[in-house]
Amino acid sequence: MSASSPQSYSKVRYLQIDEQHSGQRIDNYLRTQLKGLPKSAVYKLLRTGQVRVNKRRIKAEYRLKSGDEVRVPPIKDPQQAQKATIPEGLIRDLDHWILYEDECLIALNKPVGLAVHKGSNVSFGLIDILRQARPNAPFLELVHRLDRETSGCLLIAKDRPTLLELHDLIRDHKIGKRYLALVAGSWRGGARKIETGLQSDRQATQRKMRVEDEGQLAVSHFKPLKRYDSATLMEIEIKTGRTHQIRVQAAHLNHPILGDRKYGDHALNRSWKKKGLKRMFLHAHELTFQLPVSGRKYNIRAPLDEGLKGLLEGLQ
Repeated sequence: MSASSPQSYSKVRYLQIDEQHSGQRIDNYLRTQLKGLPKSAVYKLLRTGQVRVNKRRIKAEYRLKSGDEVRVPPIKDPQQAQKATIPEGLIRDLDHWILYEDECLIALNKPVGLAVHKGSNVSFGLIDILRQARPNAPFLELVHRLDRETSGCLLIAKDRPTLLELHDLIRDHKIGKRYLALVAGSWRGGARKIETGLQSDRQATQRKMRVEDEGQLAVSHFKPLKRYDSATLMEIEIKTGRTHQIRVQAAHLNHPILGDRKYGDHALNRSWKKKGLKRMFLHAHELTFQLPVSGRKYNIRAPLDEGLKGLLEGLQ
């Protein structure tokens, strides 16, 4: 079932739920049907009872069932629901970002600086570019997320069963996620398993995490690949998916990621910028997993962009 065009948002709609959307939360379903409408507006529609399922009020966490009838009210300001203007150049570049595609999923090499979805002060993200490039695709959903400043492997599900399978794998820590990072200083010794608690830093003026014993457990494996005079190229495998996990732990170990403006060393960042490092050196370079139903195995790798490759070549 595809979302209606922005022009139809001014009228009441009654949508029948099929097997593909069965089990999905109503808030997530509405966000796919009302693309472009702010998340806060979607929750207001639910909170005020304007959205009904089988003529009854429901809460945001309600899970849809096949055969349910969803009443979607008219949107007072249809302009809110219109798609953001996405530069044609990004639409054309999309094919170059695709690492792998089959009938179940798409793996993309997300460029640095591009958000994965729209949000505060972000009018569109990679998922919006993909949906605009493929207007007839019945289902395209993010499986996981990457920070805007991080490049690399990103998965998109092409149907709901695959999305649920991948979410189960993530929850059970059965997807291997490996990153490349250039950290400050010379790493002593070999590979190390890092276990810390992470929690939100309430004193920070922007969203930021910090190491705290009582925080959520974050587990990472840091492995040195190559040592340079004043930096070390690391492969980091994460076993948990906490916010800014690698960035916070690297800084906590006194080996901050070079180019990291939030957790890194500002003086070091300035000196490395003169050497040609224009961004944070953190790249999601490999994903490995097996889909339980089909048994299909995946090993997806994303190459470094030219800027990061050139920087490493210059350090040789």
